[in-house]
Amino acid sequence: MPTPPTTERRTDRQSRSVLVAVAAIILAMASVQSGAAYGKTLFSAIGPQGVTALRTSFGALMLAAVWQPWRGGRLTGGQCRAVVAYGVALGGMNLLFYYAISRLPLGIAVAIEFTGPFTLALMNSRRPSDILWLALALAGLAALVPMGDLSSAVDPLGAVFALGAGIFWALYIYFGHRVAGQLPGGRASALGMGVAALVTLPSGIGHAGWDLLGLAVLLPGLAVALLSSAIPYSLEMVALKRLPPRTFGVLMSLEPALAALAGTLLISEVLTTRQLAAIACVICASAGSTASSRHR
Repeated sequence: MPTPPTTERRTDRQSRSVLVAVAAIILAMASVQSGAAYGKTLFSAIGPQGVTALRTSFGALMLAAVWQPWRGGRLTGGQCRAVVAYGVALGGMNLLFYYAISRLPLGIAVAIEFTGPFTLALMNSRRPSDILWLALALAGLAALVPMGDLSSAVDPLGAVFALGAGIFWALYIYFGHRVAGQLPGGRASALGMGVAALVTLPSGIGHAGWDLLGLAVLLPGLAVALLSSAIPYSLEMVALKRLPPRTFGVLMSLEPALAALAGTLLISEVLTTRQLAAIACVICASAGSTASSRHR
């Protein structure tokens, strides 16, 4: 029996919607990592502290303009505590990540940082297969540790910063779930980014001082905020409306690969074969764990 025309049209619409969503999430990740690579070029002028301060400050202004969080009424004490915890986690994650990429190639820093949300996901799972994914991720991280081949070794302090960023990323997810249960998503994001700006501004001002107000860094800082916050946030909203969370999570596992690609193309960071293999292990572990999840 031939397929009814209405069914064919519905299938075509669904296929196009999925393709749009996949394109949106890939573009979002590419935008984030391009922003990180671009921000890295500003380190010599204002340091990672200054870049973090500009990114969170401009990001807070952009989100405030879009969501106008002051229109939602006064926050309760519990809501205030949730927003502060969420914003502190967001600010700490950004600051430590920029410290990490000041010492590490972008792809390696993102791969190490990715262990934060990956570990958080494993903590909420009891599946035997997750032992395999955990072992694969640990093998990837172990490949980054110097074992006689110093050419492929990572900077130890940079790795510590990346691990710290991963811990704050896990906290960001945890507190993000809490604040999302108490406030609309847009308002929570805007308020959280405002707190993150307050957290990171002191270190940025302390390090760069008046240099933060120079046009030579303000305009690039605005571009970093656009690439790293405004554009990917909008694209991810498009993807989340069209993709199931499991598919979204598998696609997000590609982020270390896109970070490595952005580092290579935009700031000429060259990775060794061993480092690329380590990143591939982390990607496969994250994607495998997400794909095998029974719960959405």
